[in-house]
Amino acid sequence: MRNSDSKIPDQKELERELNEYLGKKYGDRIRLVVPMLFPKAQSEEFSKEEKEGEGKKGKINFDMKPEELEAFLNDYIIRQEEAKEILATKICTHFNRIKFTERSKGKTRYEGVGHIKNNILMIGPTGVGKTYLIKLIAKKIGVPFVKGDATKFSETGYVGGDVEDLVRDLVYEANGDIELAQYGIIYIDEIDKIASSNNLIGPDVSRTGVQRALLKPMEETEVDLKVPHDPISQLEAIEHYRKTGKREKRTINTKNILFIMSGAFNGLEEIVKKRLNREGIGFGAEIRSKDERAEYLKQVKAEDLIAYGFESEFIGRLPVTAVFDRLEVEDLYAILKNPNNPIILGKKKDFKSYGIDIQFEDEALYELAVRAYEEKTGARGLVSAVEKVLLKFEKRLPSTEIKKFVVTKSLVENPERELERLIQNPSDPEILAKFEALLSKEKSELKESILRREDEFRKRYGFSFTEGRIDLIVNRMVEKGYDVNTVCEEVMEVQRQVEEFGREFYRRNGIRLRFDDMAINRIIEMSLNEGVRGEVICSRLLKDYEHGIKLIRDKLGRREFLITQEAIEDPEGYLNRVIRDIYSRQSTQRAQEEG
Repeated sequence: MRNSDSKIPDQKELERELNEYLGKKYGDRIRLVVPMLFPKAQSEEFSKEEKEGEGKKGKINFDMKPEELEAFLNDYIIRQEEAKEILATKICTHFNRIKFTERSKGKTRYEGVGHIKNNILMIGPTGVGKTYLIKLIAKKIGVPFVKGDATKFSETGYVGGDVEDLVRDLVYEANGDIELAQYGIIYIDEIDKIASSNNLIGPDVSRTGVQRALLKPMEETEVDLKVPHDPISQLEAIEHYRKTGKREKRTINTKNILFIMSGAFNGLEEIVKKRLNREGIGFGAEIRSKDERAEYLKQVKAEDLIAYGFESEFIGRLPVTAVFDRLEVEDLYAILKNPNNPIILGKKKDFKSYGIDIQFEDEALYELAVRAYEEKTGARGLVSAVEKVLLKFEKRLPSTEIKKFVVTKSLVENPERELERLIQNPSDPEILAKFEALLSKEKSELKESILRREDEFRKRYGFSFTEGRIDLIVNRMVEKGYDVNTVCEEVMEVQRQVEEFGREFYRRNGIRLRFDDMAINRIIEMSLNEGVRGEVICSRLLKDYEHGIKLIRDKLGRREFLITQEAIEDPEGYLNRVIRDIYSRQSTQRAQEEG
């Protein structure tokens, strides 16, 4: 292939060169037919790139504080207070520092020299919420997230893939937006599996090699998005050449990509224990907690991880360590009781997809927690326990007329017997009464939970939590099986759309519309139920108002109108009443003046 400053090859020549390359690489299995190539003028492409660049300023508009992120995580993650505190603090600092650095870019002579990222090492047993927690954070912040398994990598990339493939995957998760991908989070699980065994035979050489392959991406390097052995990358390069007439080296910089590693680190606690005893601290004799292992791991130092089998340069790039506690039965029960937990919400959605509603008794949830604990897989055991109990119900009930049932402790203990009993007596008044009582209890508990944290939610979402608004949120949570933050974000977005409609109405007509809380609640309810934007609902409901309000404005000079729930429910009748009231007041006023 020619240099970019050479003449552009004709179609036949380009097709021949590409097929020669593909033939060497893949034999006769792949052959490329190149369409007519008409490179665009460079000036045209530059102007397009400039326009795109203008819209990409401020890609990450991060302004969250550590306590805000920690409060958000508390909605979903049970226990793990210390780990949540560490992660919320360091991740917030990471993104706020990026924002601060971007603002002061070019003003500091030695900017970036010696910069150390807050890359994080998470230590803890399986099923304690490590992956779930990082996914929640990435979604809340709005950055792409990629998860990889350390055991799948090799230092060369020929077995399963290499570390740089994860960086390229961030671009895919960001829908091709390289700039957004450069702020992403890469999460690598089972990192303890690439620790060497302090010898140089067998797999340990490759394990050390993977550690070294991670060093540059974890700090800062340029990763080429075009993979030499990937035909898709080659075709993308061809397409770019077809459009522009020039070759492009597309890279992604890892400077601002946050790397988070996790693993169980079995045996690490023994290394820590030996060091503590050797140092004469006597710490080992003092530990009497249920999770002694976690208490030792919370004392871990870099030297312990090096003794475990990690390179000192690798550990040096993981300055932050968070240790997760093992989950006990009470913790698993608390997870199931949490109204935002995806396990029970997910199972309710499974049945709702068949038009069936279910409720869970507290005793049943505790029994499920006990069974999950016995599996020794943490929160993952909860999913397994719930599935084992409800699988036959999920299979048989959709073929019946049953639309409501309750998961009781008896049902958990003997699912087959309770399923037959339910099918034989689907309208059992006792079961239906119990279902309604549990449904009422669920709504009441959700409402109380929101009221207890009203100030926190108001700060987080910026709207008032009136009784009507809380009822709307609770009903939405129960009907759709959504968590509280999902519904609050929906409500916040529709309210923003209503406010934008009001601003646009004022720009067009010079008339300010004020929506009272009940009117906004009704618009939000209609918007969410119908699945259309708030301004669409407003336009539809108030389409006849514009002319009538203009008449009132012109006759009386009135430039502000209150929109009530009545105005939403019966727009035409409401406007007619307002006009009648205005004319009636005018007539009364004239009569008084004449008298």
